Amino acid sequence: MTIHWCGTGLSAIPGLRRLIENDRNVVVWNRTVDKARDAVGDLTNDIRTFNLDAVTTALAPGDIAVSMLPGDLHVPLAQRCLQKGAHFVSSSYITPEMRALDEDFRDAGLACVNEIGLDPGIDHLMAHWLVADYRASDAYDVGNKLSFISYCGGVPKAPNPFRYKFSWSPLGVLKALRSPSRSIKDGKAFDVDRPWDAISSYDAPLPDAESFEVYPNRDSIPFIEEYNFDPAWNIDLFVRGTLRLNGWAEAWKDVFSEVETLQGEEGDARLKEMSDQFWDENSYDQGEPDRVIMCVALKAEKDGAEVYHKTYVMDAWGDARGTAMARLVSTPVSLAIDMILEGSAPAGVSAATADPEMIEAWMGHVKELAQHVEVVDH
Repeated sequence: MTIHWCGTGLSAIPGLRRLIENDRNVVVWNRTVDKARDAVGDLTNDIRTFNLDAVTTALAPGDIAVSMLPGDLHVPLAQRCLQKGAHFVSSSYITPEMRALDEDFRDAGLACVNEIGLDPGIDHLMAHWLVADYRASDAYDVGNKLSFISYCGGVPKAPNPFRYKFSWSPLGVLKALRSPSRSIKDGKAFDVDRPWDAISSYDAPLPDAESFEVYPNRDSIPFIEEYNFDPAWNIDLFVRGTLRLNGWAEAWKDVFSEVETLQGEEGDARLKEMSDQFWDENSYDQGEPDRVIMCVALKAEKDGAEVYHKTYVMDAWGDARGTAMARLVSTPVSLAIDMILEGSAPAGVSAATADPEMIEAWMGHVKELAQHVEVVDH
C-alpha cells in the first residue's frame, strides 16, 4: 500500500516528514521537484513531477492519495482514486462536489477523509469532545439554552502594525473578505455579507488572559448536525469564526473600504495588485515565528444560570520545529493516513472523527505540537 502525497507547500511538510520517518511507503508528488527535494530530499529520493494523469497511472488498489494541492484539484484527484480503487485524504472543507462522491466511495469500501487539518480539523475534534462531555454531564437537559463558539486564527507571534502576516499568497485572505457568513445569534439565523460588519471582541481563557477580534466565517449552520447537536436543543448562539489580533479592524479599514467596491475582472486585477503589495510588505521573514490560537466552547444555561461551560483552548507558535501552522495542518493529515492504514477509517466521504478514543489519541498528538492545550472549566 503506497501513500501518494501530492503537494509540498508550506503547510504540508511536517506531516509528510512524519510519515517518511515512520517508514511508510511514500511517493512525493509536486509540480516543482526541486522544491519538494528541498523539503524532504534528505529522507527520500522518490519525488516525482505532479500531474493528474501521472498520479492516476501510479495509483494501485488500496493506495492512498493525499491532496495538499489547490482546492480545484481535490475532487478530480478523488475521482481518479475511485477509478483506481484508492483512498483519498485532504485537509480542506467538503464541497458539494466532494459530498456527491460519498455513495461511490461507500459502495467501493473506500475512505475519503477530509476536514482533517487545523481548521477544519482539530476544531472538529474539540467540538465533538465538548458535545460528548456535555451529554454525559449532570448538567445535561434538553431544555437548556446553548451557546457554541469556535474561533481560530493564525497571527504573527510578534504583532506588526498591519496586525497580520502572510505565509503564502494574500489573495485567498482578500477573496475571503468578500464571502458572506451564516450563523445563529439570539436563537435566529444571522446572515452577514462582509466580515467587517460583524467584528466583535472575544476574551480567550489563556493562561494570561488575552482578548481578540473575531468574526463569523462561512456557513456555520451545517455543523450543528455535524457536531451531533440534538434537533430538540435550544440553540441561542452557534458560530464558527476567525480570530484576529486586536487592532486588526482598524489596521485593515482602508482594505475593507476598497474590497467593498471591487467588481468583475477589474476588481480581480486590483485584488491581485493588493495581494502582491501585502506580500512584499507583510510576509513572514525566514524563521520568524507565527502563532495559532484556537478556542472552542460550549455553554449551557438553565433558568438564566450557567450549568455547563467549558472551553477547549490551544495556543501554539513557531519554534525550532518550524511554523505552528504547518505542524497543526499537516500532522493531523498524517494521522488520518495512519487511520486508513490501520483499517479504522469509515468508508465514504467523512470529516474529522467523532470517535472518543481516536479524539483522545489525536489530541494527545496535538498537545505535543502546541505549547498550550487545555480544557478550561468555567
